Parts: sequence; structure tokens; C-alpha cells
Amino acid sequence: MSAKGLKTGDVHPVYKALNTLDYTVGTLGNHEFNYGLDYLKNALAGAKFPYVNANVIDARTKQPMFTPYLIKDTEVVDKDGKKQTLKIGYIGVVPPQIMGWDKANLSGKVTVNDITETVRKYVPEMREKGADVVVVLAHSGLSADPYKVMAENSVYYLSEIPGVNAIMFGHAHAVFPGKDFADIEGADITKGTLNGVPAVMPGMWGDHLGVVDLQLSNDSGKWQVTQAKAEARPIYDIANKKSLAAEDSKLVETLKADHDATRQFVSKPIGKSADNMYSYLALVQDDPTVQVVNNAQKAYVEHYIQGDPDLAKLPVLSAAAPFKVGGRKNDPASYVEVEKGQLTFRNAADLYLYPNTLIVVKASGKEVKEWLECSAGQFNQIDPNSTKPQSLINWDGFRTYNFDVIDGVNYQIDVTQPARYDGECQMINTNAERIKNLTFNGKPIDPNAMFLVATNNYRAYGGKFAGTGDSHIAFASPDENRSVLAAWIADESKRAGEIHPAADNNWRLAPIAADKKLDIRFETSPSDKAAAFIKEKGQYPMNKVATDDIGFAIYQVDLSK
Repeated sequence: MSAKGLKTGDVHPVYKALNTLDYTVGTLGNHEFNYGLDYLKNALAGAKFPYVNANVIDARTKQPMFTPYLIKDTEVVDKDGKKQTLKIGYIGVVPPQIMGWDKANLSGKVTVNDITETVRKYVPEMREKGADVVVVLAHSGLSADPYKVMAENSVYYLSEIPGVNAIMFGHAHAVFPGKDFADIEGADITKGTLNGVPAVMPGMWGDHLGVVDLQLSNDSGKWQVTQAKAEARPIYDIANKKSLAAEDSKLVETLKADHDATRQFVSKPIGKSADNMYSYLALVQDDPTVQVVNNAQKAYVEHYIQGDPDLAKLPVLSAAAPFKVGGRKNDPASYVEVEKGQLTFRNAADLYLYPNTLIVVKASGKEVKEWLECSAGQFNQIDPNSTKPQSLINWDGFRTYNFDVIDGVNYQIDVTQPARYDGECQMINTNAERIKNLTFNGKPIDPNAMFLVATNNYRAYGGKFAGTGDSHIAFASPDENRSVLAAWIADESKRAGEIHPAADNNWRLAPIAADKKLDIRFETSPSDKAAAFIKEKGQYPMNKVATDDIGFAIYQVDLSK
């Protein structure tokens, strides 16, 4: 978006690009709802191709808010060179969780139905209306967990619906077919199928192109899929940060004015930093890239509640998670790298990737502890009696954006204990406790004391973590977290000349007492810059021992001290 914003009738730059690329149909993802329905509808008006979504329902009319599906006559050429016309049906779905993530924009205006049941309802109707092929466009992820109504990640269950011929999906920023999903029953990562249905998830930010190939026959008088495969073709070299595709001069020209205006905006100086801010160690120790976000959020809330008779008396904590720490362990170059010196809005956006808004919840001391217990699911359990290599980071079962660091309290995480919660904050070990020595103002936290916790709309309304959900909302700010961060950088730089982003070390991994030397390992950036930072800033003794097949550096960490 250009720096001056869009005026009525302007085409959003995203649609300028997509219109140039000749798309047949599109569907909506969760972030399309971040700015409200009016903004979304105005933006969609600029698309020269139709959008489909079947599970967002108008709360007033009880009918789909958008066109639920589309059946398009598509001309193809058969193996004999003859033209044939296929009727291809497209249906779109989005996670029901948008009702929590964007509650302020959507509550009372729409409802959202279950992904799987919605598709199951409409596929027979699409077939009855003549669809030869049905393609599901699912903004959803892939999980083999047992089916739950209103599940966020429902693609696996879509593959079990009769009449679905292909699934094109995204949401989890991962790649399917890919080895990360090799252990899922029914997944063929060679053919790119789920339970025999071709499916593709093309990564994120345009780094892959998803391709589905269907072979059809109408020998019976009716078109039927006889063979199918799917693949995600890389079009971006992650390791070397360069495109594998030639530059498109038409796209460059179409987007030039918006691109130049955006670059000008994000390059505007907002302040200065006394030190570098890198996220190489954000998963194993307190970290400057998370610290500055928490500092900014905490300062914003403390200013906001001044004079409020109900809130001003409550202590303010802040929760933030690392967003750029190697992707889903698939991108060794994806780390925050903000250099000391002059800072711009681009740096603020690097420190806080997403257009979330700041929300404040009211939580008890007990809930703060349980919140941290869920965050501690980021780590695998370490066996203090084993000298074999042990991986510290739970990449497969836990997303790093759920690893909240809460500032304003001090605590340790005992990774020799089993996790109390799984990656969805569901209790799995009632007797387990990883959070140790949790204190507030130097004293053990009072489980009944009340706190204000600054966080984002996804966390606050999601309700997964203790202390979150509708009943805990203290107030909702209209400001984005990254705008709050940018404003704090500007204010602090004006007040003190520059910000000082050093981590305050309010948390650490608890020391492990073991009779023998343990071999505990974690993955991070392989760069020389990372190695120098780790040598200078490492809270525990660490040394590089290997590089894995993806390209991550593997470090051994000594937690005996």
C-alpha cells in the first residue's frame, strides 16, 4: 500500500499485481479481515477476478457473506488435440478463528461455520449443478489430529470428503508436499496427495508455486479423474535470498508508484538504537528483539490507564513472542537483523511482522503462571540421565509465535520436566510444572493478585492461553502493535537520544544438575554474524557442533550453570 493510503476507487496494489497475473478465482485468508469488512469489500472491488468463500455468514441475512462457490467453463485440449470444455468448480473456506482474532471487526456482523462441514454441504450441490471437477481453496493448515468441529487446520478432513478432486491450501506458511508431513497417514509426499486427493501448500510470501496435475477421462460419458499429482515448485532461493524466476517488467511497471511510495515511507527515520537487535537466540534466552516489543507495549498501556479508577491501580505486564526465528525450521535465513544506529519503520516492521492490534487482558497471578506453562511447550523434555544428543526446541509440536515471553515478572523454565500443555494449550500432564521461581517485584507471585497483560488481538481473543478470551478483555486499543513499537522508538530516541534494547534477562532456562555432561542442542542461523552475536551475548556456554541438512547451525548449550 502506498504511504498516503488508498482513496475511494483506488485499486489495492495487491490486486494490481493479481489482475496482471490472470487469476481465475481467489479466496480469503484470515488477514484479509484485519481491517474490517468495509475495507475488505472496497479492496475486493478492485479485483478483476471473482472471490469465493462459503463459510463466512452474514449475521443479519443468515446467508453467505460472499459467493460460496463458482463453476467455470474451462477450455482444455485433449491428448488427440481436440478442444474440450470442463466445468471446474471452486469453493473457498477460512478458519472460524477469525471471529476471535478479529472480534472487534466481525462481532455481530458475521458468523463463521466449520470448514469441513461447509465443504461437505456444498460439494453435492456443485456436482448437481454440473461441476466435472471440484477444487477446494482452503485457507487452512494440515494436521492429522482427530477431527474437531471448528478446527483451524482442517485440510486433512477435506481430503476425506467424497467428490473433492483437488485441494489448494495455505495458512501455515509451510510446504506440502514436503518431508515435514511424511509421517501423516494417507500423505504421499512423492505424488503430493492426501488420501489420494492431490493437495498443495505453496509455502509463504511467494516462495513456491503450487501446481496440481489432473488426468481425466470421459470414457463413461462423464469426466472422471484417473490420475493426479501435485507439487510445490520453489521460485525463491531461501538460502541465498534471491528469486529463481525472471523479473516481470509489466509487474514492475504496474507496481512502481506504489512500491516507490512504500519504500519511501518505510525508510523514514524514526529513531536510533545503541545496539544491534538479532533474534538468533530468542528461543533459548531473553532477547532484545522481544524485549523492545514488550517495553513498548508496557509503556503504552501504563500511559493509557493513567486516571482510570479501575485499571490504574493494577500492575502492567507485557507478553510478546519471537516471530522470525527460522520459520517453521525451514528457513535458516529468517531471523530479525536490525543493526544499531538509525532506525526506520522498516526496522519496526521487521521486529513485529504482523498487523496485529494491541489488546490488554486482565489475568490473575495463577493465570499468568499457566500462560507461561503453555509457552514452555516450546521445549522438548530433556533427560538429565542421558548423554546422547538431545534436541531442545520442539519444532514439530509447537509454533514459535506461541512462545510468549512475559515481561514484568521473573521466572525460570525447567526443561527436565514434561510439558504441562501441548502446542494448542491443551492440558496433557496435570502434575507437570516447568515454570519455577515465578516472582513479581522480587516476591513469589500471588496467585490471586490481578494484573493487566498487554498482548495482541490474536492472543487476547483466541482464548487458548490462561487469562485470555472474551471475559478477560480489559480494553482493546485501535493501534497496531508495530505502530506502538515505532512510536515508542521515536519517543525514547527523542527523550534519551537512542533506545537501549538489551534484554533484561527476566527469564532463563533453569540450570540442570546432572552427574555427566549433557549434549543439549538447538538450531539457529549459520551466519558469521550469528556466531559473533552468540559468542558475545550467549547467556549460557554455547558452541557450534554441526550444520543440518536444511542449513541451520546446530549449537550445543551447557545448562549446568
